[in-house]
Amino acid sequence: MTTSSQPTALRTALCATVAAVLSLGPAATATATADDDRSGGWKGEGGLTLTSEQNNAVDSYLAHARRAERTISVRVRAAAALTGAEVVGFDKRLKSPDSLKRKVAGTLVEQPGRNVASVLAGIGDAVRYTLQWGDTAYTSGVTRASGALADWGNESTKWSNTWGRASGYKGLNTGWRAPRSGQLFEVQFHTPASKHAQEATHRLYEEQRLPSTGPERKRELQREQDALFAAVPVPAGARSLAAPAPRPAPVPASA
Repeated sequence: MTTSSQPTALRTALCATVAAVLSLGPAATATATADDDRSGGWKGEGGLTLTSEQNNAVDSYLAHARRAERTISVRVRAAAALTGAEVVGFDKRLKSPDSLKRKVAGTLVEQPGRNVASVLAGIGDAVRYTLQWGDTAYTSGVTRASGALADWGNESTKWSNTWGRASGYKGLNTGWRAPRSGQLFEVQFHTPASKHAQEATHRLYEEQRLPSTGPERKRELQREQDALFAAVPVPAGARSLAAPAPRPAPVPASA
């Protein structure tokens, strides 16, 4: 693609993706969960709880994430269209209320000095996406897709490349901040094999995080996860994938 034709291609992809996303309608909007109790608090698995005030704070955060998601989704799907990626699990792009509340409550237990506001400020995956390519297209696809997101004003806040690990999770998890809403969102870059391993280990990971899970069981769960990820092939060049360079801020127009 020539330099002169690239802006046209970007605009075309964005326009097509806007239409596709809008045709899907909004993501689910319910905030009440099965475990919200009559006091306004929340009770979850493994003895996790939130007070009424904490629960309301999480619900407010989720409402903001839902509003921001529509614009973020347009750009992520456009990046996928430009690079031939499959968007996996788009219908689960918003973390469920119970899942987010488990994460917040678990963090408050693990780090008792923190409050709910500080925990929510660090949540990077309430809005999340997965882009997937085959092994041969993976490295080029990631480079181009992440570059497009940066070009469109999204700030790279996290770049966790674990393809080079000797054991454990394999993949590339990235975090971004949307330019207008300031909403943090996650984009995971996978191959079919690494995505399959992630899904196969999810239940093990969730059990491992519970405060009620003992040390020996946690070690056993980690060994099971390591075995599944050890079978995942590493695409050529994946170990050296790096975050896109920060883009310069636009220069304000002179008065």
